[in-house]
Amino acid sequence: MTKPTRRFLWPLTLIVSCGLAHAADSLQWLSYAGGDGPGKGKRIVLIAADQEYRSEQSMPMMAKILSKHHGFDCTVLFAVNDKGDVDPTMPVYPEKGKEFKEHHIPGLEHLASADLVIFFARLLTLPMTERELIVKYIDSGKPIISIRTGNHGFHAPLPYTINGKQVRWGEDVLGGSFMGHHGNWHADSTRGTIVPEQKDHPILIGVSDIWGNSDVYRTYKEGASLPAGCTALVWGQPLMGRNHDDASNPKLEPLPVAWFKHWQTREGKSARVFQSTMGSGDDLESAGLRRLIINAAYWGIGMESTITPTRSVDIVGTYKPLESGFNYNELGVVPKPVSAYK
Repeated sequence: MTKPTRRFLWPLTLIVSCGLAHAADSLQWLSYAGGDGPGKGKRIVLIAADQEYRSEQSMPMMAKILSKHHGFDCTVLFAVNDKGDVDPTMPVYPEKGKEFKEHHIPGLEHLASADLVIFFARLLTLPMTERELIVKYIDSGKPIISIRTGNHGFHAPLPYTINGKQVRWGEDVLGGSFMGHHGNWHADSTRGTIVPEQKDHPILIGVSDIWGNSDVYRTYKEGASLPAGCTALVWGQPLMGRNHDDASNPKLEPLPVAWFKHWQTREGKSARVFQSTMGSGDDLESAGLRRLIINAAYWGIGMESTITPTRSVDIVGTYKPLESGFNYNELGVVPKPVSAYK
């Protein structure tokens, strides 16, 4: 495989206070300084690197909430093309007659100082040096959150083995990878229902009315269940359309759309892991889903005692995500500089 020539940009950092950002177009990532809140002094890195569900818009939005309302210092990293632009249109598989270009996420060195990483990637093929930085974090024992396509975030395998066995990112680390759409892709929506036995779990404090217009993912074979060690928090019921009050689909059973587990590293460290298969740009307009993920961040870092049902998860500024999908021209999805997402 021929590696593309890249124009690497100066590693400037964008400092944002109360949702306001000022920087040149040559930025490679976005950084948001934490305000007042329980997360003061803790750092969260959010990776926006999918091609379908508008993570390039939703991860900066979530970072602003986590920094302004909760006090966390946040850094958003993006997958970029060889011009340094955020480019959700980059192919994930070779196309006939075209050179396949590896993906690239500038700033992965920030993972070393992160207290938590939120992964929202999809089928990436990264340079080995970048994969190694990701593996170093995964094997550190620090907490992991994965959103939507994050459970099939890497096409090229990560260089991660334990006792001579290849570690599978989705199945092993997260507790389940994408196995198919449980229902109708881009035609159903999902109503999230809290698992009654887990209603008092810290991640569910103050969480209600979870709904999103993406469909339910299947992560295990029909008739099976989540792997041992995974605890479902939210069931996802497919609906008969893409509106909040649509009826449930009587032919489709609910499947887990949010769960937690612990990942055992090579040295036996135990990392807290949370997976939400909901999380498209549109899904995250749901305050219930935002609270669920933000609570999971607190829990992951070991700050569950500071979770309250009333701390704000309101969107900071304006958030108008483009629709999900791969029909980029119709949707208006084009490569843009990182600064376009500040």
